[in-house]
Formats: sequence, structure tokens, C-alpha cells
Amino acid sequence: MPTMRRLIPRSLFSRVTLIIVVGLAIAQLLTFAAIRYERSMALRELMMSGIERDIASSIAILDRLPAAERASWLGRLERRNYRFMLDGSVTGPAPATPLVQEFAAAIVNALHPFEVVKVAQVAEPTEGLRIQVKLADGSPVIVDARRVGMPVSNWVMWLLAIQLVVLAVCAWFAVRLVTRPLARLAAAADDLGPDLKARTLGEEGPTEVAHAARAFNAMQRRIAGYMAERVEILAAISHDLQTPITRMRLRTELMDNEKDQLKFRQDLDAMNALVREGVTYARTLHGATEPPLRIDADALLESMVADYEDSGQAVQLEGRIDAPIVTRPNALRRILVNLIDNALKFGSDVRVRVHAEADRLVVAVLDNGPGIPPDELEAVLKPFYRVESSRNRSTGGTGLGLAIAHQLAMAMGAELSLHNRSEGGLEARVTLFKPGAA
Repeated sequence: MPTMRRLIPRSLFSRVTLIIVVGLAIAQLLTFAAIRYERSMALRELMMSGIERDIASSIAILDRLPAAERASWLGRLERRNYRFMLDGSVTGPAPATPLVQEFAAAIVNALHPFEVVKVAQVAEPTEGLRIQVKLADGSPVIVDARRVGMPVSNWVMWLLAIQLVVLAVCAWFAVRLVTRPLARLAAAADDLGPDLKARTLGEEGPTEVAHAARAFNAMQRRIAGYMAERVEILAAISHDLQTPITRMRLRTELMDNEKDQLKFRQDLDAMNALVREGVTYARTLHGATEPPLRIDADALLESMVADYEDSGQAVQLEGRIDAPIVTRPNALRRILVNLIDNALKFGSDVRVRVHAEADRLVVAVLDNGPGIPPDELEAVLKPFYRVESSRNRSTGGTGLGLAIAHQLAMAMGAELSLHNRSEGGLEARVTLFKPGAA
């Protein structure tokens, strides 16, 4: 059963085309078989109604001819389905099959009043008969009768093959007409990523196709409008919150208790960071307008590691790409900065490991921190989600760093995944797919 499933094509286009072509081929074969059977029955009726009279007439002619002239007439009386012999005898089994028995009975009845000495069925040709008849003067005549098959001309088979090809081509065009809009719709849906920059579908073609394209284009516009409205709302909230936050920060300077003043300032800083990162996350959902560029990825990674070293934070770079890549450099830098900052919060040994394959490039950020519970590895990529046991707001996080990195990765066609290391710590893996691979 699994082998049969592997033989079945996966695409809707291939499956529908296969079903139609196979169905038409079976219908053609059944029609051909029915015509063959009908012609065979007609030929049988014709043979059963005429051959016995022809044989009886030929025997009567031979009986009236002088014995010396009979041999010269054998060739004239011979036909495709019977011939005569003047010597020998008939041996062999009696007719066994109903069809041959009916054939023999019809000939024997037509030969009356001549005496039929022996009727036998021969092995070659199939369904052939050999009948020994005694003429009026006592001379034997052997009738060798056989059924003639129904020949099929070569042009008939070629015509059937051409018909099947024409039907297959028509089926291919018909299925393509149905499935091609579905393929375009699927491609447009795949292009509709976090950046909401999917191409507009052409609204032409059959009524149903044009209606589906219009509905999809309208859906794209509505989603883009909703996302833009959400970003504007968040931006307005962020702008409006800046004033009270600044006012509260100034008021903390007037507080006499330095301990309370420090706590208030920390809370205000956390609130400001939360608002700022919330707007940043919304903007990553709204779109990535940065165009892809051909860059030296090794130089980008080396400069990032050097920046961390200059700030006194140890980050090691392992591996090289040794080839330019096409990507969005600012988005890639933002993703890696978020991952490295996150690793530095929870680990002391942070490394950036690069591994290039034929169809993809993997950049992994590794730390030796506490890791993440396995059942929460996917949940931490959601906005405002924090692992309370180890990675919580007390470390300064808002729960948006990994979410922003995840959305940026999706916007640039990459993949971000988290894995716990067997030796302890976390591995954040960014997979960049090369053109043509996914």
C-alpha cells in the first residue's frame, strides 16, 4: 500500500489529468472491445448462415463431375474458410465446444442427402472441422472447414491511438485551466508574509476565477489596512506615553528618599522600554521594506563580534561562509543582536557558529545558560511570553526580543528555531535558505 501511494502523483494537476486520461483510455478500450464482439457475432451469424450452403453446393458439383475431372475443380471450389480433398480419411475427436458443435450440425444438415461418414475437430486451426462425405458413386470427399477470424486494419489501431492522444491533450488543457488559477492563488498566499507585500492577482479569466482573485486582493488590502491601523495606534500610544513618563521621571528627581527614587526610575525605564519594544514589534509585523542585498556575511559577523568585544563582552565566532549571500543585512543584524544580547543575559560563554550547506546557511548563537524547558521552546517566540523560572523581567527583558527576531526572520524568508544543548545552554538557530531552496 505505501508503494502504491508513492506512485500516485502529489499535485492536483497531475492527479486530475491522470484520472481523466485513464478514464478515457478505459472507455476507449471498452468501446473497442464491444465493437470487436459485435463484429465477431455478426461474422459468426453470416458464416453460420452461408458457409453450409456453399459447402453443400460444392459437394453437389463434385458429385455431378466425372471422377477424372474432380481434382481439377478443387482449386476453383476452394475458399478462405473451407477446402476439399479427394483422398485420405478423417480421424480425431468429435466436436467438443458448443460453438463447434453448432457449426458442425449446420454443415451436416446442409449436406443432406449425401452421407456424412465422420466429423472430427482438429487442433489446428482452432475450432476447425474435418468432415468425410461419401458421394453418390461411393467416392470419399474430405471437407476441411475452419472459422476465419475478424481482421482489424492497422489504420483502426492508429486511429484509436490518435483519438486517445487528442483526448489526453484536451484533458491536459482543461485541467490546466482549472488548476492554474489555484496555483497562482497558492503562490500569492505564500508571498503574503509578515511584510504584507504580496503581489496583486490578475482579475481576469472565467467568472469563478476572477471572483476568487478579487476576493483575495480585497482580503490583502483589508489585512494591510488593519495592520497599518494597529501600528498607528501603537505609535500614538507610545508618543502619548512619552510625555507622562518624562513628567514622572522629573518628579522622581524631587523625591527625598533616594531608595524610592531609584525604584521609581527603574519602573519608568522598564515602562519606557516596554512601550518602545512594543512599537518595534508592531513595525516588524507591518512590514520589512529593506531590499535584499548581496553582502559579505563573514565581514558582517566579524564586525558584530568586534563591537561586542569593544564593549567588554566576550563573543566568539566559529566558522566561515567564504562566499557572498543575498539577504537583508539590517534585519539579519537586528536578529543576531537580539539573540546575542539574550544569550549574554543568561550565559558567560557565548559563541556564534556558522555552517554553510548547499541549499542553506545556518547561523547559530550558543550560550551556556540554564536553557528553556522543552515544552516552552516554541512559546517563547510569542510576544510578551517569559519563562518565569529563569528568563523573566527581573533580568530586564520584556518578552519581545525573541518575538521580534522571529518576525524579522519570517519577513526575510528565514527560519528561527530554539534548541536546548545536550551539554547545557541554549542554541538559537537562524536558517537562511538560498534562492530556489525552501
